[in-house]
Amino acid sequence: MENKFPQSIEVIELCLLAGKIMLQCGAETYRVEDTMIRIAASLGIPESHSYVTPTGIIFSIDGTEPAKFIRISERTTDLYKVTLVNGVSRKISSGELTSQQALIRLKEIQSADFTFPIYQQIIAASIASGCFLLMFLGQWADFIPALIAGGVGFTCFVYVHRILKVKFFSEFIASFVIGAIAFLFVSLGIGQELDKIIIGSVMPLVPGLLITNAVRDLMAGHLISGLSKGAEAFLTAFAIGTGVAVIIAFF
Repeated sequence: MENKFPQSIEVIELCLLAGKIMLQCGAETYRVEDTMIRIAASLGIPESHSYVTPTGIIFSIDGTEPAKFIRISERTTDLYKVTLVNGVSRKISSGELTSQQALIRLKEIQSADFTFPIYQQIIAASIASGCFLLMFLGQWADFIPALIAGGVGFTCFVYVHRILKVKFFSEFIASFVIGAIAFLFVSLGIGQELDKIIIGSVMPLVPGLLITNAVRDLMAGHLISGLSKGAEAFLTAFAIGTGVAVIIAFF
């Protein structure tokens, strides 16, 4: 029993860290639960239980230790980290990594920063905005206005979010700026179709992964996670729509 106690604590810490990284980086709820249970089973604990919501993880080892809880305060999109955690889980299952080695590897993944620099994200958002305009059958004459509006709007989203820490307001302000720039271009005769410019420019702000995960969680039977993610996606869409509606109402 004395040898099992520290091993159980280590397994709990390992599973919670793996789940935390995956949930913070945009993984689906059922994938997080399945990964945690598989890691525990591979380390000699076949009867573990996990309960995951978008804001927290509860994990327990059946009949040995009290349930442990970890809070998730921030979530982003980093599917590369999700892939790395899945790779660690597979290596644990195949016996290539011990629990100590896996814990060290997960801590390295957690502290690593794989995100692209801000300027590259802005450039990508700008190009994507112009391409979305063309995808929605916009004119080539509106490509540059959409590119500029999308880049400036995404820049506002990034930096306003750093100050306010409330995603709803940063998305509202970003869409408001996009609408204002699009209206300015059309008023000056540089742009042709106001609606196509706005639609193409706000697409980098649309929570596509969040909507997809909400539907997949609902289909997998995780109703609480699915509904909460759906509500978050709805609030994001509402913020984007409100910002554009304010511009249209004023002008």
